[in-house]
Amino acid sequence: MKESIDLLAIPNFYSSYYVLGLSKVGELRYRPEKQFQKFNNRGFVIFRYKGKIGVIDNHDPVGVDQELYQACDAFFATNKLLNHTEYSQPKVKPLFPHYPVNILSLYFRLFGVSLLTQLKPRDLAREIYVLRSRPVYAKKGDDYHYSDYVFFSGSTWKKEAWANQIRAEFIRACKADPRIRFEGGFIPRSDGNNFGFDQELNKEKYSPKRFSELSAQSLLSLNNPAVLGAVSWRLAEYWNSSSFVISFPFATDLPRFPIPGEEIHQIKDSSEYSEIINRVLDHPEYHEKIARGGKRFFDTYCTPESQAKYILAELNH
Repeated sequence: MKESIDLLAIPNFYSSYYVLGLSKVGELRYRPEKQFQKFNNRGFVIFRYKGKIGVIDNHDPVGVDQELYQACDAFFATNKLLNHTEYSQPKVKPLFPHYPVNILSLYFRLFGVSLLTQLKPRDLAREIYVLRSRPVYAKKGDDYHYSDYVFFSGSTWKKEAWANQIRAEFIRACKADPRIRFEGGFIPRSDGNNFGFDQELNKEKYSPKRFSELSAQSLLSLNNPAVLGAVSWRLAEYWNSSSFVISFPFATDLPRFPIPGEEIHQIKDSSEYSEIINRVLDHPEYHEKIARGGKRFFDTYCTPESQAKYILAELNH
């Protein structure tokens, strides 16, 4: 018989992966508590398990909410920044990469009429829209792929010049190699300011589901730091699809890092793009090694169920 896990507030779609995971390992129930009502529809999962309170924080690394930190027994952060005072507090624990998934049926079943009484109509409509647009989670089987096709697309960010630059250089490197069929580019900004990346723009905008489908076919997948050094939502999806992941060093902590040269290909500078493209095209066996290693890493540590088991074990450690 499954142990009870009580959700004490209504999380938003950021946390859908962890809500799904907790539902797989326990009897998940909604038991709201007044002190946590202010955290409804935010990127926190606040739950009680065996008398202890856990918090799962899925926000960008903007710091630790001290009210929740004081109220909980363990504070799990998707983006536990390395060498950061707030994230170095003793109750803060790292998490593995995740990504938002469609849990609409579970969302309605868990929270029911409380969605109408606790959330503003506009916020609820947005949650339903976003959750519906996300792919339904499935732990994929052997999906190893090798071809000349590379897909990469994304937005530009006002305050992340370095992230913009390394992604632009990846786009350029792929476009410049005649052996690669490249699709994608930067999505044009609504304000018209594309920060000088007009040659890297893409005319097409992809839905989350279509983005996932095309990413799963790509020969190479770039894991670049997201806003403020956050772990990209794409990384776990890449690994689940048996993708070959190129990554810059992580700015955030993980319970266990992927091994460079075994489970991920790590670089320090964008000048290395051409070198790894050549290596992958000249040595398919290296591509297969990294892709399959990343998939094993995902299957072992990153599935919703694996992460939920890790969280509950750490909470009761």
